[in-house]
Amino acid sequence: MKLYIQKLKQLQGEPVSFREEADISDIANLDNDIRRIEPVLVDGTARMVGDDITCDFQIQGTMILPCARTLVDVAYDFSIHAIETFTTTSYREEDEVFLVNGEVLDLIPFIKENVLLEMPLRVFADDDKLEANTMKEGKGWTLVTEEEQSEKVDPRLEKLKSLLDDNSNEKDSKE
Repeated sequence: MKLYIQKLKQLQGEPVSFREEADISDIANLDNDIRRIEPVLVDGTARMVGDDITCDFQIQGTMILPCARTLVDVAYDFSIHAIETFTTTSYREEDEVFLVNGEVLDLIPFIKENVLLEMPLRVFADDDKLEANTMKEGKGWTLVTEEEQSEKVDPRLEKLKSLLDDNSNEKDSKE
């Protein structure tokens, strides 16, 4: 996704619109939780005033992330609004303003950065998918629902209850 500086200069401050699909699938190879990402749709405008270029764009797409509970694939739809500022002069390099080297401004690295910044820390699968992929038991453990748990009585408390019942029976017989 490239913008040509000469074309932006010729427009003399008028915005140029762009709407393209960008393939950023290589961010799945980075050390993050993204398992797969479809090509994203980037829709926006770029305007050059003086030596400064302002790009205002929307990124829409779908990434596949692991469920935080079961690790099954979860499709996560995203829509990100971003405004990036660039300059063609090196003396005005700031934290929020990026220097453009050459005659072409490539937006792909900035699209990738915005997607990585907006990636959620964790996602959860739908209840149906979660139920189908949840293990019910394993070696030395079993999944117990709240209903099953409330029906069971702790064996230590059962012995205590029988002891208390015996004591109350003895008191009744003495009277």
